[in-house]
Amino acid sequence: MAIDISKLNSAANTQVRSKTQQGSQPQQGTSQVAAQSAATVKTDSVMLTPQAQQLQGAAAKMNALPDVDQKKIDQIKLAIAEGNYKIDPERLAANIVEFEKQMQDLNDY
Repeated sequence: MAIDISKLNSAANTQVRSKTQQGSQPQQGTSQVAAQSAATVKTDSVMLTPQAQQLQGAAAKMNALPDVDQKKIDQIKLAIAEGNYKIDPERLAANIVEFEKQMQDLNDY
């Protein structure tokens, strides 16, 4: 959501003009408005929820992990080369179905 801040400055100018039109000196009105503005200025702050902090920690840990488990790849290559690599079709099918469910859940958000 966008906030139009261009009107903030014009509101302060309107206050200065109305005070000067009432007969007060322009410099006094300006300094009063500046003093009032300085007293009411608030700073922005952000607080992360514990859940957001956990997500940041998890993301940092995942980014630190290597993209590929080279040890596992080497084991599979060796098993294939030796002819010992067995494929469990039921386990493979279950993993594919689980993966598809996870992808569908991501699309629902």
